[in-house]
Amino acid sequence: MRTEVIVVGAGPTGLMLAHELTLAGVPVVVLEKQRTRSTQSRAGALQPRTAEVLDLRGLLDPLLADAPSHNTSGGHFAMLPVELDCRPWRTRHPHPVTLPQARLEAFLEQRLVDRGVPVLRGHEVSAVEQDEHGVSVGEIRGSHLVACDGAHSTVRTLLGVPFPGRPGSMSAVVADLTLASRSDAVPTARGHFSEYPRSADGFFSILHPLDGDLYRLIFGKLSGDGPGRQVPVAADEVREVLHAVYGPETELGELRAASRFSDAVRQVERYRKGRVFFAGDAAHIHAPIGGQGVNLGVQDAVNLGWKLAAAIRGWAPAGLLDSYHDERHPVAARVLRHTRAQAVIMNPARDEEVNEVRDLMTHLLRLPDTNRHVSGMMSGLDIQYPGLGPRMIDLDLTTEDGPTRASRLMHSGRGLLLSLDGRQRSVGARSDRVDHVTAKTDEDVEGAEALLIRPDGYVAWSGSDGTPLETALARWFG
Repeated sequence: MRTEVIVVGAGPTGLMLAHELTLAGVPVVVLEKQRTRSTQSRAGALQPRTAEVLDLRGLLDPLLADAPSHNTSGGHFAMLPVELDCRPWRTRHPHPVTLPQARLEAFLEQRLVDRGVPVLRGHEVSAVEQDEHGVSVGEIRGSHLVACDGAHSTVRTLLGVPFPGRPGSMSAVVADLTLASRSDAVPTARGHFSEYPRSADGFFSILHPLDGDLYRLIFGKLSGDGPGRQVPVAADEVREVLHAVYGPETELGELRAASRFSDAVRQVERYRKGRVFFAGDAAHIHAPIGGQGVNLGVQDAVNLGWKLAAAIRGWAPAGLLDSYHDERHPVAARVLRHTRAQAVIMNPARDEEVNEVRDLMTHLLRLPDTNRHVSGMMSGLDIQYPGLGPRMIDLDLTTEDGPTRASRLMHSGRGLLLSLDGRQRSVGARSDRVDHVTAKTDEDVEGAEALLIRPDGYVAWSGSDGTPLETALARWFG
């Protein structure tokens, strides 16, 4: 089989990357070693910036069309009892969007299948060979390969790419289950995440409702001890925790799915090795705190997708592909640092000295400036790459076709030159990669004369810049 890009891994990162490449007209094949898609909920929410990214492609509304009522609580930092307020960041999605990872994966995979993209399940990679012209995986040949195959990436191992960092110091379980009966200690409605943690009899636990009668339970021993990752989670293990933390009247109904995880922290030093790129958990792992993993992966995919398509279609300017590492590596490195800090502050053992730190942090998060800073960091709304402006605000606009929003002008996956002063501007011979739209808005916009927006939603040039528009167009669009 001949293709352009081989994507290894059919999780959110790989599926989103395949979507981006397909949107750009680039042939892609997705390989996944699991024969069937996991139904375990795993990640439970999308951070506001990821919701915006999906909105840029017109994916968010259909994704949520059949979803239950959405979360109206703000995010959290280290499970402290202060809601993170994202409204100062001018987003249409000020709260994390409640959505099990399994639903996101099913939606994206169906989108690809509907477009005729091969998603080949039961295909485990056993060898990767690359040369100056392309990459081969068995009998599949492509110009590039992207490893989106998770924390224990086979591609990374086969290529001998180091994964430096810190090994896990604890073992914990995440499980989807139903309850046959429950005590008053069991939450019955969704609330702020700080309401869920509990500990008793040597266990820490987080139990919260999902859709219908389903619950997610996260638990471990306060000592950090626990079985290895490969040991199956037994129903009796779950019952012991439910009885210890929530009382003997809380009985397990059905254990739907369960897996183990640790707080290991690792990151590859370079996100590229020749014609192979790394994204999502194959590039970085961290303790699953604050809903960061899926969001990092999806945004890795959207950052890399248009750049890889540009290289394959022959118009990528010098350095564009390498900017993927330059932009995304620092973003993940920051997440690794703050999740380690949150793991200490969470303090399930309730150490008195750490409790003093928790009290101080709680006080600081109630200050508007601190809350804004932390909410921007946790949501991804504050991301700004070197040499670029901030993310594009999803403005209400009026064009010659009527009212619209900035995000709706970017469903094509191309760049956007948005003229807000009525002037016609030229994109040169780049009309196949940059759309030009004139519009009006009543909203406050920095550099309001005109904006050049990259396909991933970041401002590459504005009318207030000192550089000519042509310079920015050439820098990002060839």
